[in-house]
Amino acid sequence: MTTFANRLSLLLPPERLLWQPAQLAAYQSDALTAYHAQPIAIAIPETADEVIALVRFCSKEKIPFVARGSGTSLSGGSLPVAGGIVIALNRLNRILHLDPRQRIAVVEPGVINLAVSTAASAHGLYYAPDPSSQSICTIGGNVAFNSGGAHCLKYGMTSNHVLGLKAVLATGEVVTFGSSSREQLGPDWCGLFTGNEGLFGIALEVTLQLLPKPECYHTVLAGYRTLEEAGDAVSAIVASGLLPGAIELMDALALEAATAAVHADYPAGCAAVLIVELEGPREIVATERGRLDAILAASQPVEMRPARDSTERLAIWKGRKSAFSAVGRLSPDFIVQDGVVPRRRLGEALRRIGEMTRDAQLRCANVFHAGDGNLHPLILYNGRNPGELERAEALAGKILNMCVELGGSITGEHGVGVEKRDYLPAMFNPEEMACLHRIRDAFDPLSLANPGKMFPDGQAPALVSHGLHPLEKAGLISRE
Repeated sequence: MTTFANRLSLLLPPERLLWQPAQLAAYQSDALTAYHAQPIAIAIPETADEVIALVRFCSKEKIPFVARGSGTSLSGGSLPVAGGIVIALNRLNRILHLDPRQRIAVVEPGVINLAVSTAASAHGLYYAPDPSSQSICTIGGNVAFNSGGAHCLKYGMTSNHVLGLKAVLATGEVVTFGSSSREQLGPDWCGLFTGNEGLFGIALEVTLQLLPKPECYHTVLAGYRTLEEAGDAVSAIVASGLLPGAIELMDALALEAATAAVHADYPAGCAAVLIVELEGPREIVATERGRLDAILAASQPVEMRPARDSTERLAIWKGRKSAFSAVGRLSPDFIVQDGVVPRRRLGEALRRIGEMTRDAQLRCANVFHAGDGNLHPLILYNGRNPGELERAEALAGKILNMCVELGGSITGEHGVGVEKRDYLPAMFNPEEMACLHRIRDAFDPLSLANPGKMFPDGQAPALVSHGLHPLEKAGLISRE
């Protein structure tokens, strides 16, 4: 280990290499705290050249590495690897170029999501993908997991806004995909790289598309007696042909948490509320507003409450954006899932989640992107009570299987990571799984980049295609 430490110390100054147990503890898990592992070291580069040097070092020494930004992954996607190193990218936080005429921003991977919109705001522009953690999550992580957000219904996921990438692959090769143009020819390499969950390498520079700020908004809060009624209202909105900027749903438990945390003012006594937001040119919003209000009224809500001004609109969204963290007031531990179901089956899915939750003798708060069927059930448990974590994980698995059964997906934006890797074969047959392995091998033949993620145990390329990993032979990592 001393020789390894000496060689690694040639790449970065000592103050940017963390070795002590107390220092490593802060990186042992990400937002999915049920899983943890201790890496050998944390490397903190400040430039793209230092990242490249670290990756090339790992490739030469056959040392696994995990790239990490703010650690907000809810699927264990930035969980470290025992026997490997963590490359922390937070100091690569520069907006390298912002061109308001072309409506693009070129940023480093450690730039905070919201910082892009803040920088673009002076030019009447913003960056559309808005995950709930947008005030702390980084663009590098957004690219790795193809993050979405409340407004992905209208504007799409991260992949719809990445025009170009410069990245270092796990082999140490530096590649450039795409460009600053919206008109691109040939294979969509940016689309392939975005959402790779860190299995291909590390993004060094990302060219993002910026959009003009909407001229106006119409935001409506509607409360319902049952979850199914709220789900049916979502189906009615989408079936009408309207394309709101966002359709969000929160159930009673999530409402309780948000009210306690940020004093959100939501209709009392409702089993669920919808937040529906129209945005765009004033004339179009004015026309669509009448249609939306009529659809919502026909869905027989307990209460309809349009935001009268920007202050009320922001108050509505503050409760929604805080919901995940607010649930921590109701339970010491919780698991967040993000399976997807077809919108027409949203009401059925919510009913079944309620039944499964009661059978498991647990509580579940639902707060999610209803417009695209992206469920976010938050399963509450107390890890100190024997067997509760296992019951919560079993319930999460049943929800994922239900999503696939209904024609959906095991993940909408959080990624597969560690948490959902055993459910990947439920979505893909053996031939498709083999194709996924071949793609991973093409970018990372030694499976050094973020190993142990996405692929089920015993099927990871490092264990199938290449036999035992060198660190496994040395006893530094294991299959267990």
